[in-house]
Amino acid sequence: MRTTRKPQLPSIERQAVNLAPEAFIKTSFVVDGARLPIEVQPSIDGLDLVAWCQQNKHVVDEMLLKHKAILFRRFGVETINLFNNLVTALYDGSLMEYKDRSTPRQELAQKVYTSTVYPAERRIALHNEGTYWVKWPLKLIFCCINEPDEGGETPIADSSRIYNRIPPTIREKFAQKHILYVRNYNDGFGLTWQDAFQTQDHKLVEEYCYQNRIEFEWKSNNRLRTRQVRRAIAQHPRTGEYVWFNHAAFFHVSSLDPAIRDVLVREFCEEDLPYNTYYGDGSPIESSVLEALRAAYQEETVQFSWKKGDVMIIENMSVCHGRAPYSGSRKVVVAMAEPFSETPYQTT
Repeated sequence: MRTTRKPQLPSIERQAVNLAPEAFIKTSFVVDGARLPIEVQPSIDGLDLVAWCQQNKHVVDEMLLKHKAILFRRFGVETINLFNNLVTALYDGSLMEYKDRSTPRQELAQKVYTSTVYPAERRIALHNEGTYWVKWPLKLIFCCINEPDEGGETPIADSSRIYNRIPPTIREKFAQKHILYVRNYNDGFGLTWQDAFQTQDHKLVEEYCYQNRIEFEWKSNNRLRTRQVRRAIAQHPRTGEYVWFNHAAFFHVSSLDPAIRDVLVREFCEEDLPYNTYYGDGSPIESSVLEALRAAYQEETVQFSWKKGDVMIIENMSVCHGRAPYSGSRKVVVAMAEPFSETPYQTT
């Protein structure tokens, strides 16, 4: 009896599917010749950035530690709610409240704030967030909800490269003396102490000052003066890099717009200026030193135009940021995460 043999089908080998996190994204550098920020875009349509980050926190952390600043682009994070979901997915439990304020802020969602309420025609100089606090954020997360018509960039710079550009003699003097910040509230210019500390209660202000190594003095007519000595140079807790980490030039009276500075100098004696900085022993910072510091910031500045839905995460100790003047309806929001405090240092 003849039997019919079944035809032999070609063998099919299963192909391995690459499900590594990096398979879903592509990277490049935003600005030619600059190593930060690194740009991350989706390599497949419809990639949910919130879900991807939630599943790959270690990838984001490693990428951020290596590159210091990440720009997520074309992921469609275009609302406060989506941004809030993203920062919660990445940093839930370590998001920080914005206290001891130096500029007006509006809280738009839980611990999500307007980046700064400041006149559009003015430039905000480069700075690291919270250098005058005893506990500052290691991470800043920005999101562009509305891109401006023109300008409005958030320039950034590598704080370790700034440190290396500053002449060693200047660094050494600040390392020895530290920085003194002097601030006056309720004198008719700048934030009131009620807005800065988010309270109407004198005792709560005093308690905050005691806990944060701030000297305070209640002046007449419900006015307040504070003085605090802080470090000028810090060491990143994970990379070990030395970074220029202070507001020495930023808060110095010479940084103000000349017209505003002239009015303040006429109206106030030096100790009553809204802001000013000194060496930690109270001696003045030389004009030549301030010029050298500003030059170092300028030489390392990198900037790019915002696009709606952009999210930028920066290592706050490694990267400083600012804001360029702009026209149009700009809305960039920010959250702060991973509070860090160094061991107290000796002051002179």
